Amino acid sequence: MGQPRPNHFSPYIVQGSEGATRSHAAAREGALEDSELITGALAGDRMAAHRLYERHAPRVYRLIYRLVGDEERAGEYTQDAFVRAFQRLAQYRGESAFSTWLHAVAMSSVLTGMRRTKRIRAREAELSEADGVATRAESGDPHLRDRLQAELERLPLRLRMPVVLHDVEGFTHREISAMLNIPQGTSKARLAEARAALREALASVVME
Repeated sequence: MGQPRPNHFSPYIVQGSEGATRSHAAAREGALEDSELITGALAGDRMAAHRLYERHAPRVYRLIYRLVGDEERAGEYTQDAFVRAFQRLAQYRGESAFSTWLHAVAMSSVLTGMRRTKRIRAREAELSEADGVATRAESGDPHLRDRLQAELERLPLRLRMPVVLHDVEGFTHREISAMLNIPQGTSKARLAEARAALREALASVVME
């Protein structure tokens, strides 16, 4: 199943203000820089806030979906990421690209959500979860793409994130370092470990 676009929602309810009029009109004129939309959103321009969401939500959703492999949870985490981002928008200082800052917020939402889900599953399934994983591995899909996705989801989240961010989304190790709050060397090491694990897991499929 393909990855659907996230549902539209209003992530940031803002009050109208005198400072919003100019940015509101500009937003209707066409594409604006993120910095201009951020200024408008902070001034109370709901259209500027909505344009920021529309511009960045598809990629954020796609990234989160690839990390969690579940549409419902990806939508939930995406919504949480944008709520957090707009709540903290005044904290963005422009020291990095807005997309990098936003993806860092999204990664925080994913980590929080995954920890919460892990606790719930642990209470519900206990040791049966390990048996389920083993069974799924034995009956893997013969198609390489499906198997790759399955093996990617089996990686620990600390290894899965660098693979998706670097190899799928194309972020640099410097950007990943900022998003995950880890040294660049750690990002490179985790990516290498993840790639090795995936190569080993997929070796039998490639040889078939």
